[in-house]
Amino acid sequence: MARKVIVFQHNPWEGPGQFLISAAKQHKLKMDIIRVWEEKIPALKGYMAIIVLGGGPNVDQEHIYPFLAEEKKMIKKAIARDIPYLGFCLGHQLLAEALGAKVGPNFQSSLGYIQGFLTHEGRIHPVFKDLPQQIPLFKWHGQAVQEPLPSCVTILATSAECQVEAISLHGRPHILGLQFDNHAAAPDNVKKWLTMDAKWLATIRDKAVNSNTLLEDAHKYEATIQAQFSKLFDNFFSLIH
Repeated sequence: MARKVIVFQHNPWEGPGQFLISAAKQHKLKMDIIRVWEEKIPALKGYMAIIVLGGGPNVDQEHIYPFLAEEKKMIKKAIARDIPYLGFCLGHQLLAEALGAKVGPNFQSSLGYIQGFLTHEGRIHPVFKDLPQQIPLFKWHGQAVQEPLPSCVTILATSAECQVEAISLHGRPHILGLQFDNHAAAPDNVKKWLTMDAKWLATIRDKAVNSNTLLEDAHKYEATIQAQFSKLFDNFFSLIH
């Protein structure tokens, strides 16, 4: 039987990034991509894990993005059934909300490449095994998970631009969210995001967005982030296998 994961995608152009595609191929995983804005989410039976990507919606915008209501129900079902979960950006925020945390505007827009830091809990979490305490992060968001967090939620990573960069469900390390989008930090992905999100980027007032600098950083950090993401995914796969 094929080893399959189900992937929730939120807009036409923000699919699995190159580093995620490469990691999935390395483990011979089939990714069934569900475009949640135009198709119904199927039953979760038979999937080894759920991967939830980022996208334009905020978690509280069900009136604009009706598909969020059904997606939230499925995420809660997955948690109740202890299905391994890996969320990026919006996927991280949807997990946090399902666990009882609040999501709202971050104290600043977080865009581009910054340094993240593993917390004590992050350093001992199996998903970050053999990774350094300081890791480069590719960021692309204005919303964030808010503190204080429910007691069941553990913060695994933080940064100067966002307090809650990664979370896990206490006692269930295979259920986690990452605010950063390192799966899509490759130069080709970044170039596409800059083009497709140009209107949103033009609204950012609290941080200068320089396309040339972002692309230079994408090349600068490409090898490091790819190697670290591959290791992170290896660690996650060892938990779900």
